[in-house]
Amino acid sequence: MARSQWPTATSFQLSAITQLLTLAGTQWHLLLDRRWLEQGSSALQADALLVGPGGAFVIAVGGAPDAESSRLDAATRTAARAAGELGLAPIAVRALHICEEADANEARGLVWRLDVRQFAPALHAERRRLTPTQARLVADQLAGAFPSHLAAAPDSEHMTGTVSNASEREAEGDSDGLFDLGELRNRLMDSVLAAPIESWMTFLAQDQLSLVRRNWQGPARISGPAGTGKTVVGLHRAAHLAQRTTSRILYITYARNLPRVQSSFLHAMAPYVAARVDFRSLFAFAQEFLRDAGATPHLHGDRARTVFNRAWAKVGRSGRLAELVPDPRYWQDEIEYVIKGRGITEFAAYAVVSRRGRGRGTVPQRRDREAVWELYETYERLKAEREPIQDFPDVLVAARDAIRRDSSLSKYSSVIVDEAQDLPQVAVQFLHALVGDAPNGLLLVGDGQQSVYPGGFRLSDAGVDIRGDRGQVLKVNYRNAPQILAAALEVVADVAYDDLDDTSGRGARDVELVCHDGTVTVQRFASLSDHDDALIRAVRTSPDTAASAVLGATRRAVEHYSHLLRSHGVSICLLEDYDGTPSDAVKIGSYTRAKGLDFKHVFLPRYDEITATTPNVKITGTGQDSSAAASRERADLARRQLFVAMTRARDTLWLGSIPGNAASEATGGR
Repeated sequence: MARSQWPTATSFQLSAITQLLTLAGTQWHLLLDRRWLEQGSSALQADALLVGPGGAFVIAVGGAPDAESSRLDAATRTAARAAGELGLAPIAVRALHICEEADANEARGLVWRLDVRQFAPALHAERRRLTPTQARLVADQLAGAFPSHLAAAPDSEHMTGTVSNASEREAEGDSDGLFDLGELRNRLMDSVLAAPIESWMTFLAQDQLSLVRRNWQGPARISGPAGTGKTVVGLHRAAHLAQRTTSRILYITYARNLPRVQSSFLHAMAPYVAARVDFRSLFAFAQEFLRDAGATPHLHGDRARTVFNRAWAKVGRSGRLAELVPDPRYWQDEIEYVIKGRGITEFAAYAVVSRRGRGRGTVPQRRDREAVWELYETYERLKAEREPIQDFPDVLVAARDAIRRDSSLSKYSSVIVDEAQDLPQVAVQFLHALVGDAPNGLLLVGDGQQSVYPGGFRLSDAGVDIRGDRGQVLKVNYRNAPQILAAALEVVADVAYDDLDDTSGRGARDVELVCHDGTVTVQRFASLSDHDDALIRAVRTSPDTAASAVLGATRRAVEHYSHLLRSHGVSICLLEDYDGTPSDAVKIGSYTRAKGLDFKHVFLPRYDEITATTPNVKITGTGQDSSAAASRERADLARRQLFVAMTRARDTLWLGSIPGNAASEATGGR
């Protein structure tokens, strides 16, 4: 259609059409609805579709805001489904309302409203999501989903039924110009896998994308081995839900450092919905919730540990528990994770509870559990004698009880829990109570094999009922090179784990690898100085220091290698301070701080110090065997932590080792 054939139009409409055509000449592909051009309105679909570096935009020109929002919502869903067949994430498909009024510039909400005089510069300023080839493929896909829309070019007097002609395809390397949908999808995913993590902000694999868009009629869970993209799915799910509602979304994780990183990623992925998603660590959120509910939390972790030590000196050090396992930390974990972490307040319940995730031979008899209960009661009594002191489980129980008393305290329509396997049972009960069993309410994301804390429970024990297709398992590892995953799985080959339901396993699992080149380098040294010199050389020669991380098993190890790297002029960023913002600094932190993150290159100095082999123990109920069982439990936990650290690596993994005790003596042990 020639421009002279446009129907009678206002200056506003002509301005919008002119700017759309101008954009079509700057790496953007424009599809105009012929009915809009012929009749001046398009009541059923979008007036235009625009695809370019900033993503795909479904456009309405003029009209009342409420009416256009309804029409755009339906058209945007159609466009998202069609583009999703290529793997394009929902966040890259946006609804845009071009308005006549000068004050209608609102880049927030479910529909982006922009003034007609400013929308073109705003689109040019969007972060780059699509390459020219990707934009062309997406535009072709949308042309098939919107048959009434025709491709337009700024300098042509006609519009065509295809987005790009044969010569354009040939210029981009597609000599035959014909690819089926599967081939196109594979081409796009191959480019994503070879690119930085930012690419996952735009394209997803089909198994991931289906979970992002799924409508669940109750609590749901996504599990799967390391590297299968569970966190990626969780973040995209948060953005997708925020696109579909004006309610608030809570994204929560156990680790303190992850919320900053995840929030940064979402702001880069979908800044227009980021304000409706709250990223919080578990205990920070629980305290914030209690304050908002009018309560005053009294969390004092250090004081609580001091009180426990007093309780141990009174009833533990010279009693039955010391005969079973002399290490008081083991019994502190028993109280924190098994008794208080599961909300147990009566001995009768503790006497029969299944101690999933704990050494099954450490409290084999009733009298052993009676001794544990005496320690627990002594600890609670001493804690109450002075000023109010709460430990971490106390805060979670208080928050859980508060929301159970008054459900109106919740301001969230959805809660997404990342690394759910690390949460205690009372935490899951608290988060579940925020949304109940509402559709698309609670989503738990995690993997029992990557649990780095003691304890364990079933979701059914927490009152969370996940049935049918609301329990999904991802099975394709998109992160790790085969050599890296094989080395990591060898570490946990005989380590059992529980997975929050009735399943358990050990070692290798059913996982499909998307293969790419990678290397595992294991080096052994005679001294700490030789080891550390080699580490410095390896870090300095890393092909990409910005995507490199040095991970230590303990706090002391992290402190040691932070000082070492700085002293050799290597710029570092502690994972405790890392917020996801790209920088040239090498990231450094503990194994547990690295959870939920990944890097191209990972260095693990003295990696094997915490995984000394513990012999298999036949449990008979004696103190000696119980102590050995507890030691094996700690060794298994250490192996799972090492497994997590190793699987953070995408392309290269460096493992340094010092046989003997030289390294431990040099840094004060563990």
